[in-house]
Amino acid sequence: MNKAARKRILVTGGAGFVGSHLCDRLVSAGDDVVCVDNFYTGDKRNIAHLLGESNFELIRHDVTFPLYLEVDQIYNLACPASPVHYQYDPVQTTKTSVHGAINMLGLAKRTGARILQASTSEVYGDPEVHPQPEGYWGKVNPVGVRSCYDEGKRCAETLFFDYWRQHRLEIKVARIFNTYGPRMHPDDGRVVSNFIVQALREEPLTVYGDGSQTRSFCYVDDLVEGLIRLMESRDDFTGPVNLGNPGEFSMRELADEVIRQTGSRSATEFQPLPPDDPLQRRPDIDLARKELSWEPTIPLADGLVRTVEYFKAIL
Repeated sequence: MNKAARKRILVTGGAGFVGSHLCDRLVSAGDDVVCVDNFYTGDKRNIAHLLGESNFELIRHDVTFPLYLEVDQIYNLACPASPVHYQYDPVQTTKTSVHGAINMLGLAKRTGARILQASTSEVYGDPEVHPQPEGYWGKVNPVGVRSCYDEGKRCAETLFFDYWRQHRLEIKVARIFNTYGPRMHPDDGRVVSNFIVQALREEPLTVYGDGSQTRSFCYVDDLVEGLIRLMESRDDFTGPVNLGNPGEFSMRELADEVIRQTGSRSATEFQPLPPDDPLQRRPDIDLARKELSWEPTIPLADGLVRTVEYFKAIL
């Protein structure tokens, strides 16, 4: 890529699970990438292989404080995304979503950068509409144990659209559904990593509720492709747009598949359902298909093979 065509791209939360895969793609495309992370849940090992690249730079920084850089694009991924991590310090989680959004939007306003917000399917709460289209406003408990994340992300979306209306910023908002793959934290409490780690250790797989609740699982490479297509989409398309895999699986089905792939002798152990845990979650991705020509290509069984191999290597 010639220097004139090379973009200066900031990725907040760039040492995290999704952020590090996004950095990989952007660096390999030849863009100048600045990865910002405070390493609360991010890990230097996720981006260690990029440190020698001339078009990659790492900055330790917390987005709740202002940042002054010259950039063309901003991917705002900074925020703990698993219940274990975001409930550990819920006040900081809310600050990361809200103050972080304000600071990154301020940077975009000053530099004229296009900015993408990594929002979440959690904005739909425990949905009364299934599957969830972008026009559904959600059913969210504003005072529950998950509210720091759910309402923090909802407020961040509000800020993005107010900056778009008031300051004509070029914004993009992605609502990310359950994502899995290599570089997930083994202790992040998400169901895919939980099941794989427990199966590899021959421990009982912890299934909450009766296991009939459903989720849709998108492999991280598919998600990164969707994020990049959204960032590069036409100027007047802001989103929000769902990015996820519409394939829907119960927790019991997922547990059975993980046991099959790992060859584990683990049994399943049923525990009470956590407060405000959604009973079903599946994206309507018609908008992503129409506007981004995007849909996932990696089936759950194939993605699990790669994820299991990763966890075998690190455990």
